[in-house]
Amino acid sequence: MKNLTITVEDSVLEWARVEAARRGTSVSRMVGDFMAELQQREDAYERAYLAWRTDERSWQGGAASPVPQSGRGVERQIGGQRKTGQEGA
Repeated sequence: MKNLTITVEDSVLEWARVEAARRGTSVSRMVGDFMAELQQREDAYERAYLAWRTDERSWQGGAASPVPQSGRGVERQIGGQRKTGQEGA
């Protein structure tokens, strides 16, 4: 294990001492545990992000295709009137 020197406001150090005593641990252990927890969260986030990025499933394939199959085009609201994707139809 390595030592680490940090600089904090007096009020923060006082709070940390009281909190560590309340938890039955030391300020050093509390800071170390906090940093380890952050590392685990970041690692988990990175793994989830990489899994998402390498997911080969397509959001536009299969039966859930966002393109209408009726041939009429996509209906949309323009200026309070209904318009279709194909003008003059």
